[in-house]
Amino acid sequence: MNLIKTLLSILSVVLFTGCTTTVNKNEPEQIAQSAETKPLNIILLIGDGMGLSQVTASFFWGENQNAFQRFPHVSLIKTSSSREKITDSAAGATAFSAGIKTYNGAIGVDDNIKPVETVLEMAEKKLQKTGLVATSSITHATPASFFAHVERRSMEEEIAKAMAGSGVDFFAGGGLKFFHHRSDQTSLLPGLIDAGYELDTTSLGSQHDISKKYAYLLDSTGMPRMLDGRGDFLPNATKQAIDYLSQNEQGFFLMVEGSQIDWGGHGNNAEYLKTELLDFNNAINIALDFAEKNGNTLVIVTADHETGGYTLSSTPKTGENGLPYSDYNEITGTFSTGGHSATLIPVFTYGPGSEKFQGIYENTGIFDKMLEIQGWK
Repeated sequence: MNLIKTLLSILSVVLFTGCTTTVNKNEPEQIAQSAETKPLNIILLIGDGMGLSQVTASFFWGENQNAFQRFPHVSLIKTSSSREKITDSAAGATAFSAGIKTYNGAIGVDDNIKPVETVLEMAEKKLQKTGLVATSSITHATPASFFAHVERRSMEEEIAKAMAGSGVDFFAGGGLKFFHHRSDQTSLLPGLIDAGYELDTTSLGSQHDISKKYAYLLDSTGMPRMLDGRGDFLPNATKQAIDYLSQNEQGFFLMVEGSQIDWGGHGNNAEYLKTELLDFNNAINIALDFAEKNGNTLVIVTADHETGGYTLSSTPKTGENGLPYSDYNEITGTFSTGGHSATLIPVFTYGPGSEKFQGIYENTGIFDKMLEIQGWK
């Protein structure tokens, strides 16, 4: 009996010591792993109007590498605005940029029209470089929600006034008329130059000095459609922005919008939607290629809402017997609305902190998780 008691005593000491040693030994490793989840850079890509059906379509019609299947983490967001079950791009983008639910049409303001600080503005305070790229006007709802604070998204001339003092280091898109051919007969272009921007209204540059800022206003309103020959503006602008911003040792925040996926949905134009989606896919691949090499960049791809109630339908045909049938070997994109829908929206993430994006959560969670991962909260 004494021998058994002695053995039990020795065993309990070993187990206790082993457990204690294991915990102490692992503490530094856990801290190191936690530190590794903090990315230096964040690239947020927004496919305006891009729901799960639009993403699915890219698997059927894309010839280049499908970007979406490169992501290790996929989750879903709920997109209702503060007052409506179905959001618009302004409220949807403000949820991403500032982490609040607000009313449809609001740009960087809360439900009481009070300005709210955006993630881009927070990044600037951390001495990070910031950039915006869009195929719409740069004053359109989504990009505007990251640097401006106005009551209504339609106030694009007022939004343009905010750019010179915004601190955005690189922006590329359309919207020249809101800066130059304005209703008040004034031009904001001299103000941009005075604010330190290298301004170009004809084409993207290829060499960028990190000590300077760059403004590309390449069309009067939105950029041309892919169907009308826009070419590789979006992937090229994404690459130029990354090449420039990544020179900064303190890191960067970049928002890239595939704006016209939404416009194809509003027009119930499947070919318009398809070409814009594939162009956006190419921009995502640019971001992922950089993130894979860099190793310290979080890439987030999502949408503000779905547009068009888009469905990948079987193609209706008529058989030799004159009877209608559905051809399950052929897909036709169909639509149920000319507006937005309330469907859940996918979120794809890659890089340090990407594992935080799991489950189903509110669209404001994009902002919350970015701040949590960066340690800014």
